[in-house]
Amino acid sequence: MTTLTSTDVPLSEAVRRATEEAHGNAETAPFVTSLMAGEQPIEGYARLVAQHRAIYEALEEPIDRLAEDAEIAGFLDEHLWRLAALERDLVALLGDGWQDRPEAQLVPITGEYCERIRQVSATWPGGWLAHAYTRYLGDLSGGLFIRRRLEETYGIDATSGTAFYDFPGIPSAKAWKDAFRARLDALPWGAEERERFTAEVLESYRCNTVLFEQLGG
Repeated sequence: MTTLTSTDVPLSEAVRRATEEAHGNAETAPFVTSLMAGEQPIEGYARLVAQHRAIYEALEEPIDRLAEDAEIAGFLDEHLWRLAALERDLVALLGDGWQDRPEAQLVPITGEYCERIRQVSATWPGGWLAHAYTRYLGDLSGGLFIRRRLEETYGIDATSGTAFYDFPGIPSAKAWKDAFRARLDALPWGAEERERFTAEVLESYRCNTVLFEQLGG
């Protein structure tokens, strides 16, 4: 019997199947739907940007070290990095002193999320890849739809709050995602490492879902 952790199933497909429910839960979180409907003030969006800034800081900190890992180096792409764009968005939304604004304060799960990323990144490069998979593929998938809705609803653009969703160095999101998945499928991982990777992707989804719950609360 073929299981999702079997090497007979491409890893990208196995992860997609295993995370389908978690993905749906994140997309339909009340905070997200209310934001897309324009029911949140622009400060509500700024709160999300502040959380993302902390998360991507943790995700992008170990890039130089990870470049020395033969399995992970091929997944590193400078056109992905979001930290600088997020900081531009915060300045546009909250001003130069955004760090001191109440909207920029972190909710509890963000600290836990960042700590998890740093912990696995320090000891297990595949763990970093699991969080990168969740975040960057999401940014290049549903993130493009979110950008359109935010810009339509709040009257902002890449110069005034949505630089996070702007990937000028990636002209085709589909081509980039296809190449990423192909590299993932080519990793020489056995069933145990595939299962561990999938579990970490699910943990990343869990953190993201709780983040939306706490922002909504």
